[in-house]
Amino acid sequence: MKEYTVLVTWDEEAQVWSAISDEIPLALESGSLDALIERVKMATPEILELNGKEDSKIRLFFKAERQALVV
Repeated sequence: MKEYTVLVTWDEEAQVWSAISDEIPLALESGSLDALIERVKMATPEILELNGKEDSKIRLFFKAERQALVV
C-alpha cells in the first residue's frame, strides 16, 4: 500500500481550504474541510494514474494547519 501526505491549510483572505501534495502531485481548494478531503480522495487515483503511479491501494494522511491571531 502506497502512502501519501496531503498538507491542508486555511487561507483566511480567500476563505478556502487548500490541499497540496508534491508526491501526488495535487493542488485543490474548497470552502469546507470535509468537502476538500472528499475531493482529494476522488481526484488522487486519477492523478496518480495520469502520472504513471498507479497503486491498487492508497492511504492518504491529511495534515491540517490553520493560524489564528490572538490579540
